Amino acid sequence: MYKVKVYITLRESVLDPQGSAVKQALHSMSFNEVEDVRIGKYMELTIPSTVKNVEETVEEMCHKLLANPVIEDYRYEIEESVAQ
Repeated sequence: MYKVKVYITLRESVLDPQGSAVKQALHSMSFNEVEDVRIGKYMELTIPSTVKNVEETVEEMCHKLLANPVIEDYRYEIEESVAQ
């Protein structure tokens, strides 16, 4: 089995209103040392080891469904996990 960790973030050029709201809230709670907040998504996928090309499969999933390639960047880590 493979455990795939997928991280999706807005591109730097895209405004992040949710991140700005969190930053304001942190400042209102006296956490003024926070300079910026960017909100993203994290997903874990479990893929059977019978899949031939895991990296190609994950890349296709990210590009077609999990991330919006116009406004988001993504990266992933593939780990082999021991079946339990």
